[in-house]
Amino acid sequence: MNAIEFILAGMLAAATPFLLAALGEMVVERAGVLNLGVEGMMALGAVIAFIIVYHGGGHVLGFVAAGLASAILSLLFAVIALGFRANQVATGLAIGILGQGLSALFGKTYESLTVTGLPKLAVPGLSEIPVIGGLFVQDAAVWLTLAATLGIWAVFAYTKVGLVIRAIGENPKAAHAIGYPVIAIRVAAVAFGGAMAGFAGAYASVVYTPLWADGMIAGRGWIAIALVVFGTWLTGRIFLGACLFGAVSLMGLAAQATALDVPSQLLSSLPYIVTIVVLGIISADRRLLKLNGVASLGEPFER
Repeated sequence: MNAIEFILAGMLAAATPFLLAALGEMVVERAGVLNLGVEGMMALGAVIAFIIVYHGGGHVLGFVAAGLASAILSLLFAVIALGFRANQVATGLAIGILGQGLSALFGKTYESLTVTGLPKLAVPGLSEIPVIGGLFVQDAAVWLTLAATLGIWAVFAYTKVGLVIRAIGENPKAAHAIGYPVIAIRVAAVAFGGAMAGFAGAYASVVYTPLWADGMIAGRGWIAIALVVFGTWLTGRIFLGACLFGAVSLMGLAAQATALDVPSQLLSSLPYIVTIVVLGIISADRRLLKLNGVASLGEPFER
């Protein structure tokens, strides 16, 4: 397998944690809430899923438990930021730190232990295509994530639920005036985003790298938040951005396999360098951000 085949084969799996967390954060921000605690929620979901799977609970139960744990943590953010109208940036950072601390506490006795990942499922015929065939050999969680991506896109494109969420994000006072429960819908969006972050952490710890190590999320939550801006709050662009970051995260391994004389530290930092460059490029286009941005993002709502 050459470097291109290696990157294509692993791109979707590497992109899955980014994509799950970014899609959840996109829904939260579409409702007008800025939650910067994604990193901590992913870390908490990762350790909860690992503990469940390690003790024989199975991957499905591990994912469900991770989603619930992170959703509960996100509801703590909702109570403080939406209920008491605290600053959303400060609250999100505090919740993120809390999630990382809890993950370190719960996972201390499981350090360096491993579990069994999920088997690969190939699409007959397509998986045999030269060079790109690896794209069609993925585990069940990747296929479900792709289905969830299509589902979220369809909700915002074709359903009343998506329209209401967008309306609340654009003008919560007008939405409240016509009878929509702004706070309740925002809380639901925050809980959904937390659950998605938990799923992302679970995938990282029990499927993609089936072991537990403190700090294994390693900034993926921050990249997921950046992906929402990179994708200008549009599902399709977020998916493409997640694939880009997934491919970039594999370039270091591919370069090492080809014996390139490049410092490993530089290769490990590639996703973060790309994040900075991409955010700089996107932020320079004010028209694009204004066209797809959320007018009330981060602003508290009072009845």
